[in-house]
Amino acid sequence: MWQEKVEVVGPYNFDLALSRLAMDPLNIVDQKERTVRVPIYDHEPEVALVQAIGTTEDPLFLVTGDNPSTKVNVLNKIHFILQWNTSLGDIHEHFTLTSLKEIFTSHRGTPIILDFSPYTTLIKSIIHQQVNMKFAITLTEQFVKTFGFNMDGVPFYPSPGTVAGLHPDQLRQLKFSQRKAEYIIDLSKQIYNGEFNLEELMHLPDEDVIKKLVKIRGIGPWTAQSFLMFGLGRSNLFPIADIGIQNAIKKLYGLDRKPTSEEMLQYSAEWHPYLSYASLYLWRSIE
Repeated sequence: MWQEKVEVVGPYNFDLALSRLAMDPLNIVDQKERTVRVPIYDHEPEVALVQAIGTTEDPLFLVTGDNPSTKVNVLNKIHFILQWNTSLGDIHEHFTLTSLKEIFTSHRGTPIILDFSPYTTLIKSIIHQQVNMKFAITLTEQFVKTFGFNMDGVPFYPSPGTVAGLHPDQLRQLKFSQRKAEYIIDLSKQIYNGEFNLEELMHLPDEDVIKKLVKIRGIGPWTAQSFLMFGLGRSNLFPIADIGIQNAIKKLYGLDRKPTSEEMLQYSAEWHPYLSYASLYLWRSIE
């Protein structure tokens, strides 16, 4: 076993981040103890415990793992997932000069927490397409608990190889639509067979990632943008088709209807180059 203290430049409000993580029952969060158990997706999966022992202004974390030989790799993954290298202070200062000032003041220091692996981001995004949030969360939980595995009390999504071997009828039994079942299995087959390399996307510009993703059946612009934001940690994504963001802007500007795409682009012009954070904080404002 190993433990490492990690100092992060503030502000970084881990408690607000945990409250959002806790909305997903697949995330093993203890808000009282200020911990999250992070599944590490690698050749040999493992679990790391992250506990906040500092404050929003002076963030300090204790990371605990089981295998000393993988310590550096695990710490690198956690730095990336929890976005510890992002300067939230600079982002906060940017938004104090915009129409989102009050929202950013209320949620100051809230980081974007990434999904625990790029593959799970795509799978979850496809499951969440065109269904309400409550059903999407339930469907995702059933999928993971039926076909994934558990380690140290932490659920892991099934691997691409496992999902590639499923038949659509097995997903249909969980109330997946036929098309959605096919999308998930076909995507997993492409990844498992090496036809589609998720690792290569890490190094491509946003536009190129979207072009590659939308060629895959079942992945449209919304899913591609979600992948960029929560799979790769890109900072300037604004999914204008997202209903939650539309409702948040409607509330923010006191509109009697949902904003048009043109209006959303106009409102968001002053939020560049941190549109992903504008999106997160707008979601937070109505959650």
